[in-house]
Amino acid sequence: MEIDRADVVAEVAAVFAGYEQALVDGDAERICGYFRDSDRTVRFGLADHQYGLEEQRKWRAAQPPLPPGRRLVDTVITTFGLDLAVVTTRFGYAGTVATGRQTQTWVRLPVGWRIVTAHVSEPLPAAPEV
Repeated sequence: MEIDRADVVAEVAAVFAGYEQALVDGDAERICGYFRDSDRTVRFGLADHQYGLEEQRKWRAAQPPLPPGRRLVDTVITTFGLDLAVVTTRFGYAGTVATGRQTQTWVRLPVGWRIVTAHVSEPLPAAPEV
């Protein structure tokens, strides 16, 4: 198995950039279009979770837009063979330190690259020292 083949990394980088733009644009339908259309597609959010694309569609439709100035740092795309990739990144918003974390598993399907599982989290604030 070839890991991090340049052409596959470039393909995933392009679809990930499209996903990120849909997220920034607040386009729920476009966002959901990047996920595998399956009841086995799982997304864990900051204070939510969706099992299946239909749950995610309903959840996304009810969400307010993201705060302005979203930016990504330390994005890493690792590919395994021609059809599997993991994307990890940290995110933040204007005037804040990038602390959010995002992980996606992408699979090349007959319809193209799709997210099959995603996890978004933010670390808990540091506990005060005693």
